[in-house]
Amino acid sequence: MKGLIGVNRYLPSCAALLALSAALFSAGAWADLYNDGKVLATGGVSMTDGAGGGGITPWATITGYGTRDGINGDVHYTYVNLPNYALNSIGGAVGLWDRVELSYTNDVLTTGSTFNTVGLLTDTLGLPTGIAPWNTTIKMDVFGAKVRVFGEAIYDSDNLIPQVAVGGFYKINHNRALLKTLQASKSKDWEAYIAATKIFFPINTLVNVTLRYTAANETGLTGFGGPKGNKREIRPEVSLAYLLNKGTAIGVEYQKHGGNLEGQSVDLNGVVVPGDLLGSLTQHESDWYDAFIAFFPSKNLSITMAYAMLGNITLTPNQSGYYISLQASF
Repeated sequence: MKGLIGVNRYLPSCAALLALSAALFSAGAWADLYNDGKVLATGGVSMTDGAGGGGITPWATITGYGTRDGINGDVHYTYVNLPNYALNSIGGAVGLWDRVELSYTNDVLTTGSTFNTVGLLTDTLGLPTGIAPWNTTIKMDVFGAKVRVFGEAIYDSDNLIPQVAVGGFYKINHNRALLKTLQASKSKDWEAYIAATKIFFPINTLVNVTLRYTAANETGLTGFGGPKGNKREIRPEVSLAYLLNKGTAIGVEYQKHGGNLEGQSVDLNGVVVPGDLLGSLTQHESDWYDAFIAFFPSKNLSITMAYAMLGNITLTPNQSGYYISLQASF
């Protein structure tokens, strides 16, 4: 009875909180908070980790078109098609008063025939490797946050001071058995970065440089660290974009990757198989590059298409293919 009395005591407070939340997010309240005052195309797009920026690199800009007078957000869907892989990414982000950004994305990577040889063997032997015989799937949740520290990327184009932001991601890879097979040391980990972005309107050019502190393998899709531990390192990333007109941008990106699993084979339930025993089982990881074109028909929609050159991914070389991303801002 005392427990019920205690619960009843808090019910009015809970009801009041729910009523307040409903009021805050009513149409009228949203109209007061909503803001899309930034210049078209300067909001960037959604990267595969969910943050605002380019396709693979987080920028110092806060996602969306909100100024310091309000908030703005977006949702995105990204598809990357490679010879041996396909990535589907869906998520959303919100920019708060052009100061803080919060994001979430869910990445699903299908691996096609990459692990067929190992999968058939381990499935026959009943080994818990996380590898399906025909199509292994990797799922990862990415939570992100970013804070603008100083500078103005857009409106102070008459000086060289960039906009600078610090941010981070917390990533959870759900195929722990596969990551153990690949000899990654962790399935969950955090990353931190600092980004500097500047838009030079006289020459219609955006320049971004990001330094990411991470131990990720393939951005975390194949885990974090390796058999020697989870040592993080600073990896540079660069974006260059040119505005052809007010609604079209072209550009290139570069992202440095690590070598935690470089030259490693697979671990089959405690037995590390020599790389040449079952074919090519030696892992390699390459830096990433892409060349993109982005269309901004309005502040509510962007369409990005790119050619991604990702090189070696785990056991498979020559992974280049196309990338398309749709983003709706609100």
